[in-house]
Amino acid sequence: MRQILIVEDERPIRDMIAMALKRSGFEVREAEDSRAARVQLADRRPDLLLVDWMLPDMSGLELTRLIKREAATCDLPVIMLTARASEGDKVAGLDGGADDYITKPFSPRELLSRINAVLRRGGAAADDESISIGGLTLDRGSHRVTAGQREVELGPTEYRMLEFFMTHPERVYTREQLLDRVWGGNVYVEERTVDVHIRRLRMALEEVALSHLVQTVRGSGYRFSARGADA
Repeated sequence: MRQILIVEDERPIRDMIAMALKRSGFEVREAEDSRAARVQLADRRPDLLLVDWMLPDMSGLELTRLIKREAATCDLPVIMLTARASEGDKVAGLDGGADDYITKPFSPRELLSRINAVLRRGGAAADDESISIGGLTLDRGSHRVTAGQREVELGPTEYRMLEFFMTHPERVYTREQLLDRVWGGNVYVEERTVDVHIRRLRMALEEVALSHLVQTVRGSGYRFSARGADA
């Protein structure tokens, strides 16, 4: 089931959109401002973002620009929702990184049509997608991790960490970045906690002789790679 995050400060509009999306088979999450949206994004990446232009803390345009600058979300589809109908505003929204722009008031039918068009264009992955790297397979629908015919037993935090690693392979992440992506920006956790869960993840993968996939990069952080460790 594809997931959409609605970032809209007006509750009636948010409820109307959420109802239409749920009826069409989408999983829906909600945020009332940019800060709440960033917390939600750090906790779990949706398939598409609906962002109102006028938000109480940071404008939807500023939020979109921020999302498109960050490596973890730069390819996340964004549809801007706004009452600003001038050509200049539409250009600003699209130039700011929005994939589409819909003017209020709009019908649920039009919104769903735009969402489906953007998802088709972007090829957004479904939540039940399976990811396979280096002999390890993660099924996002069932939350199962397997190596060949053997299932890897993981705790919820180790699963989220592995999911993040497998969707972002070959890149080095610092402990701070992993805290932000795996635990979320609204949770206070010490950086050394990352090391504890890395060890637990490696121990679980060691049972299937795949602990080498989680690599330490000295002085930088951690990397998930099917290639041999060089640090």
